[in-house]
Amino acid sequence: MIRRIALALLLSALALPAFAATVESAAAPVVPFIDDDFPSALAQAQARNVPLFVDVWADWCHTCRSMRAFVFTDPTLAPLAQRFVWLEIDSEKSVNAPFQERYEVEGLPTLFVIDPHDGAVLLRWLGSTTAKQLVQLLDDTLSAYGKTGEDALSRTLARANRLNGEGKYKEAADEFRAVLKLAPAGWDGRARVTESLVLALYAGDVNEECANTAEGATEALSGKSSSANVAATGLLCALRLPAEAPGRSDLVNHLEKASRAALDDPRVVVPADDRSGVFEALVMAHEDAGDSKAVKAVAKEWAAFLDERARRAASPAARMVFDSHRLSAYLAMGEPQKAVPMLEQAERDAPNDYNPPARLAIALQAMGHLDEARAATDRALAHVSGPRRIRVLQTRASIEKDAGDVAAQRKWLQEALDLAKSLPEGQRSTKRIDALSDALAGLPQS
Repeated sequence: MIRRIALALLLSALALPAFAATVESAAAPVVPFIDDDFPSALAQAQARNVPLFVDVWADWCHTCRSMRAFVFTDPTLAPLAQRFVWLEIDSEKSVNAPFQERYEVEGLPTLFVIDPHDGAVLLRWLGSTTAKQLVQLLDDTLSAYGKTGEDALSRTLARANRLNGEGKYKEAADEFRAVLKLAPAGWDGRARVTESLVLALYAGDVNEECANTAEGATEALSGKSSSANVAATGLLCALRLPAEAPGRSDLVNHLEKASRAALDDPRVVVPADDRSGVFEALVMAHEDAGDSKAVKAVAKEWAAFLDERARRAASPAARMVFDSHRLSAYLAMGEPQKAVPMLEQAERDAPNDYNPPARLAIALQAMGHLDEARAATDRALAHVSGPRRIRVLQTRASIEKDAGDVAAQRKWLQEALDLAKSLPEGQRSTKRIDALSDALAGLPQS
């Protein structure tokens, strides 16, 4: 479960009300989600004395759409339907900014289990799961709910989950390590806690330890589902290290091989979304090495995998889950034109969804078709709002840069900056505002 970390760096990859109105979507969720109403959901959880499950998502997020299409619709979750109150939080809506301000949301999707009586986070999980994995996570959380823990292992794991949920990643990592020391041989939670430890180190930007921890776990996790996620996340941590860092090359090589081995191991059963993430991490590793031939070879394999999954999709909604990663793979192959038919079909299937034209603009820009790319951004901007609108405005500015029109580039960047500054707390990003300000300041003066 690479948690879409790499894609956020590459492209940022998607049901949503407008989408569902125009496309026959996949099956409905088997659990009764409340939409975008945290106070009401919290009150219901308090009244029923059950934990609150929260799915923080966005309609541009590949993994979010995958969870909605393939996990929350799985009958395996049905026995848990009444044991939680279920809430979906669209991270793009301003009404949800107070929730995002209160709870740490580093990436999407983020899944929370919250104690309704004190608001404490009982579980925080970044990225995807299978239905089976989610049931296990929620069963474990229910076992601890309302209890202090009957043993040191249970208490330490609960403490680790709470710290992780509060965004205290380094402290959470210390507790996850303590859990692994306390756990008896053969404990069935070891792989999952190792995965949580590596993700906490990644989120806390403790990259050397993250990579070393992942490297040290590869043998013990061989053949297990967590092996792919741990190896690929560790690889991303290794790639974050400075080029001159001692041992970086060895770490990258080891974790690249471990990621590849997990990808090729038939015993490792992971969701398509996670398998796609491993391909993505391998592409990044080959890009880091400057091996363009290997980049294209892995990207071609990645694209073939996603194309087949899209071909087998049961509905347009399920097919479009893969669009963002297919575009990333085609771009890495150096063949952006392959994305055009896919995205044009998606735009016909979902004319009120901004994602297809926004992605089409990226493909057309890469092809040098700048007028068509401009038109695609116009169509996307007619439907997009909130933080994601900033990304579309940046795409338009990039198109104008390629066209050599500095005045137009400045116009679109300024609009993006104005919007970024106007967003409510919880959605406003200082890093994004600073980056846009720097981009504007760096433009040639007219």
